[in-house]
Amino acid sequence: MKVTCLSKGSGFHFPPCHILDVSGFRILLDCPLDLSALTIFSPVSPSPKMEEEEQTYDFAVNNCLDMRKRQKILKSLICAQPWYKTPNNLHLWDPSSIDLVLISSTMGMLALPFLTQTKGFSAKIYATEATTRLGQLMMEDLVLMHNEFQHFYGSNSGSPQWMSWEELELLSPALRKVALGKDGTELGGWMPLYRSADVEDCVKKVQTLKYAEEAWYNGTLLIKAFSSGLEIGSCNWTINSPKRNVAYISGSKFHPVHAMEFDYHALRGNDLILYSDFSSAGVLTNDEHYNNLPASTTYNSSTTRDCSADNDDRILKECLLCNDESLEEREKVAFICSCAVDSVKAGGSVIIPLNQLGIVLQLLEQIPVYLESSAMKVPIYVISSVAAELLAFTNIIPEWLCKERQEKLFSGEPLFSHPELMKGEKLYVFPDVNSPELLTRWQEPCIVFSPHWSLRLGPVVHLLRRWCGDENSLLVLEDGLDTDMALLPFKPMAMKVLQCSFLSGIRLQKTQPLLEILRPKVVLFPEDLREQVNISSSHSFPVLYYAENETLDVPKSRGDVDLEIASNLAAQLSWRKLDHDDDMDIARLGGQLFIDRGKHQVLSGNKVSDKPLLHWGFPDVEKLLAALSKMGVKGSVEECMSDAESGSDEIVHIHEPSKALIEVRATRTVISARDERLASLIFEAIGTLTDGI
Repeated sequence: MKVTCLSKGSGFHFPPCHILDVSGFRILLDCPLDLSALTIFSPVSPSPKMEEEEQTYDFAVNNCLDMRKRQKILKSLICAQPWYKTPNNLHLWDPSSIDLVLISSTMGMLALPFLTQTKGFSAKIYATEATTRLGQLMMEDLVLMHNEFQHFYGSNSGSPQWMSWEELELLSPALRKVALGKDGTELGGWMPLYRSADVEDCVKKVQTLKYAEEAWYNGTLLIKAFSSGLEIGSCNWTINSPKRNVAYISGSKFHPVHAMEFDYHALRGNDLILYSDFSSAGVLTNDEHYNNLPASTTYNSSTTRDCSADNDDRILKECLLCNDESLEEREKVAFICSCAVDSVKAGGSVIIPLNQLGIVLQLLEQIPVYLESSAMKVPIYVISSVAAELLAFTNIIPEWLCKERQEKLFSGEPLFSHPELMKGEKLYVFPDVNSPELLTRWQEPCIVFSPHWSLRLGPVVHLLRRWCGDENSLLVLEDGLDTDMALLPFKPMAMKVLQCSFLSGIRLQKTQPLLEILRPKVVLFPEDLREQVNISSSHSFPVLYYAENETLDVPKSRGDVDLEIASNLAAQLSWRKLDHDDDMDIARLGGQLFIDRGKHQVLSGNKVSDKPLLHWGFPDVEKLLAALSKMGVKGSVEECMSDAESGSDEIVHIHEPSKALIEVRATRTVISARDERLASLIFEAIGTLTDGI
C-alpha cells in the first residue's frame, strides 16, 4: 500500500488531497479548489455609471475618496479573468490511472469537474447525497459569479498573459508566492473555470450514498461513509479490502450545532487510519481555554491499557467530550450578532460573506432574535443565485442533521426557522443584486448574506464598493484569508472588519485519546503535526509520518488472501512436493477466478491443458545436448566462470538448423532464438529434464 499527500490544504475552505494505492486500486481522496488564491486578482471594475452612483451616496468619507488612488491599488493586482488553483500536484497524475474518487465534503468537490471532463478519466466517484447536492449548488453559483468576468473581459483561450514569466516577475512578492507557491512549482495547478454543462456532467457521474450505505467497487473494495460532524453531509470513509481495512479521517468535529455528530464508533478496529485533519493546527497555540484545562481532564495514555467498553466511555467523557465545542461556537455566533446589531443601530449596514453553511444557518436564526430584543426592524437579505434552493434543501435532509433537528421533523416542525422568517417578511431571498424585486424592496440599513468569501466575485463586491467608506458599516470575514490582500481593491476603507475563526477540525489535544479509542494497527499521521501532537511512546500502535508531495510505502498487514475452491476442483488436485522445499507442495488448478464482495473464488471452468505450464529444476547441460541431438538440433557447450552480474554458469551455442543461445543460470534458463519453431524444440527438450505441472 502507498499513500501520497498531494496537498495538505489550508483549513475548511481547502481540505487536504491524497492518493491512496490499496489492493491494486488507486483512490483519490477529495478534489478541492484553493479559492483563497483568487485574492491575487482584481474584481471586475465598476462601470463609469456605477462609479458616479457610488460617489452620490451620502457618506462623508465616500465624498472625498481619491479615485485615482483606488485605481493605482487595483493595478497592483492581476487585472484579468481569474483562473482557479487546484491541489498542488494533482495535475502531475494521469487521470486515467485513478480508479476511485471519494469526496468527504462540499469543499472537497469543487475541482471535480476538471477531472470528469478530462480525456481518459473513468473513475467511479462516491459522495453522500447531501454533499453532492450542496456541492452542485456551490459549483453552479461559482460559474454564474465567474460569468461577470467573462462579460467584462470576453472569452479567451490558451494561457493568459499574466502567466508569462515576464508578467509574473512584475508581481509583488506576496502575489508571486500565491501564484507560484513557496518553491515556485505550483503554476501548473492553475486552470480556467469549468462551465455549467461540465458541472451537470460531473454530478451525473457521482454515485450518491446514504449514511453508512455499503458500496462495492469492482467486487473487491467495500466503501462506507460515516458522519464527520464538520458540516451537513460531510463524512469520513472506511475502505475494506481483502488485505487491509482503512479508515480515512478528514476534517471532523465532536460537537456540531446542526450536523450529525462525529461517528467515531464506525472507525474502530481498522488495520490502518489515515489521519488527514490539518484544520486545527493553527487553533492550538492561541486557544487559552484549552491550554488551561483542569488537571482532571488531562489525558494519560496509560488509561487505555484497559480495553473494556466502560474504560472507553470514561476516556471519551474525560478527554473528548469534556468541553462543549458547540457552546464555544454559539458564543462566537452571539458576538457576531451583537456586533451586527450595534452597526445597524448606528445607521450602518452589515455584509456577511461567510461560507460555512452551519454558521450561516445559526446566524439566520440568531440575528432576528437579537434584532427583536433590541426593538430593531431591519431587513435581512440573502443574495445568491442558489440561495432559494440551498435554504429549501436544508429542510429536507434530516438524515445528516443532529438529533435535536431530527426530533423537530418528527414533531411536524420546520427543521430551521428561515421559512417562518420569509413568511413574516423578516428575511428576503434574491438571486442577484440587480433583481427588480430586490430594488423595489431594498432598504438601508440592512444585513446581507452574500457570496463570495474571497471578496473577488459575486454580489459582495458591489456591496463592499457601496459601503466600504461608511465607518458605521460592518464586514464579517472568515479566517483563512489574507485580509490585507483581500481588502486591497476597496481601500481606503472606513468600515469595520470583524474576522472570525470557527473550529473546522478535531482539536489537537483530543487526537491521541481518539486514536487510542479507535485502536488501529497502524496510524498515518501528518509530519507537520508531529511536534504539536505528542503521541506518547506508550501507545499501542505504530505511527508512520507522511509529508506533502512524498509517497509513503506502508508495510503489509496481511500477506495472505483466502481463496475458496469449488469442491469438485479441490478433489482433482494432485499435489507434488518441491525438491528444494520440504514445506511446500504444488498442484495444478484449472478454473475461473471470480472476485465478489472481497471474496476470491475458483469455480469450474475451462479444461486444463495436458502441457506443463510451469517447470522447475536445474537442467543438466550434457543431457540437454543429447535430447536436442535426437531432435536434429546440434550445439556445443561453452564453459564459463560464474558471473556475479549475469549469474550465468554455462552457455549452449546452437549451430543447426539455425543459430540460438541457451543460458543456463543458477536461478533461471534463458532461451534466445529467432526461429520460433527452434525455440519450441529447445523448450520441449528442457521440459523433459525438469519437473513440471
